Amino acid sequence: MRILVAGVGNVLCSDDGFGSEVAARLLARPDDVPAGVEVVDVGIRGLHLAYRLLDGYDVLLIVDTTHRDSAPGALYLLEHDLGGVGGSDLDPHGMSPDAVLALLDGLARDTSAGTGARDVVGRVLVLGCEPAELGPGMGLSPPVHAAVDEAVAAVGRVLDRLLAGQDFAARKKEGVPQ
Repeated sequence: MRILVAGVGNVLCSDDGFGSEVAARLLARPDDVPAGVEVVDVGIRGLHLAYRLLDGYDVLLIVDTTHRDSAPGALYLLEHDLGGVGGSDLDPHGMSPDAVLALLDGLARDTSAGTGARDVVGRVLVLGCEPAELGPGMGLSPPVHAAVDEAVAAVGRVLDRLLAGQDFAARKKEGVPQ
C-alpha cells in the first residue's frame, strides 16, 4: 500500500502553518514512518502536490487547518469525496486541497495514468485542526500548538489502521480514531 501524508499550509499565516508543523515533526523522526508511507511538507505548493499524486497512491492523508465551528485545537478526521471533484481555477500559489484534487482530476484525464483522480488516488483523508487565528503572523496559536503532538499521534494511528487493513469511518464531527 502506498500512502502519502501531506502537510499543507502557509507558515506566514499563523495557524495555517499547522499542517507544515505536523509534517516537520514526522520528517524529523523518519524511523517512525512505516514502509510504504511518504511524508511531505507541501506548504502552499499545491501544484507540486497535484503532480506528485500522478505517481499513484492508495491513500492521501492531508494534514491542514479545517474550520468546523469547534474549539480551536480540535482535531477532525474527514474523508474527501473524490466523486465530487470538479473543475477549478489554476492558482499555483494559493491552491486549497479541493483545488489540488480538482486539478489532479484534470491532469489524470490528460495523461495515460487513467481517467480521473480516482485512478491515481484511491482515498483522500483529511486530518484537520480547528484554527484560532489565520491572519498574517509567524507561529501557531497556543491551542493549535498544543494540538500538534496529538495530531502526530493521530497520524500514526490512522497509518497503523490503514496498513493493517482495518477500515474505519472518517468522522464528520470532532474526533479522530483512538
